[in-house]
Amino acid sequence: MTAGANNEDAETVLLLGGRSEIGLEIAVRLAPGRRIVLAARRSGELEQQTKMLLDAGAAAVGVVEFDADATQSHGSVFAQVTAAHGPISIAVLAFGILGDQSRAENDAAHAVAVVHTDYVAQVSILTHLAELMKRQGRGKIVVFSSVAGVRVRRANYVYGSAKAGLDGFASGLGDALHGTGVQLLLVRPGFVIGKMTEGMTPAPMSSTPSQVADAVVRGLKSGATRVWVPRILQPVFFVMRLLPQSIWRRMPR
Repeated sequence: MTAGANNEDAETVLLLGGRSEIGLEIAVRLAPGRRIVLAARRSGELEQQTKMLLDAGAAAVGVVEFDADATQSHGSVFAQVTAAHGPISIAVLAFGILGDQSRAENDAAHAVAVVHTDYVAQVSILTHLAELMKRQGRGKIVVFSSVAGVRVRRANYVYGSAKAGLDGFASGLGDALHGTGVQLLLVRPGFVIGKMTEGMTPAPMSSTPSQVADAVVRGLKSGATRVWVPRILQPVFFVMRLLPQSIWRRMPR
């Protein structure tokens, strides 16, 4: 399904995680004159998000059914998007789960579910996207790591370990894509105040989805390969890596 004018010359932006607060904030900023494709489960229920993007100036908004955990379906999702909307100019991976750390420490299935969504599914998507964009000879990919993966803390080590793996994979993939015409932007936000973290006490140097989106769009325009949100977290975590383990294991989430 596509809403809005059918402008065949418009660039296509694919948002994987069509209900993500951060993802939608990014899509709103990229919307003017572009075609936005929202990929999500229950894709027929994205009327509100579609209207938001059309109001922001999108040339058209399409939707596609997408289940991140169904890795066997990823190839067909990209085939559907490119057949209906042409080459993907920008892809934003905005899906993921925090999970429940306490539950994951005693429930192996839950621990695996968190790692599957936040690492395995992302690896699958990134591999498909990298091959697709290399064939196109151009494209931009936005990947969300986290400061939780820079040095994994006892307080959220299941989620943090998945982000650590994703950070490493995306870093290596970005190097592999150098010179191909494909840009990979790796984003490392700190605590983001939003629906995903509702009910949790914000950590120091927190940010909002709007602030993360502003940083991502700036990074895309400048050709950056790494973005920390807020920027101060980069030197802070340089120091954090040097803390003794006896202190680090007592660090809060």
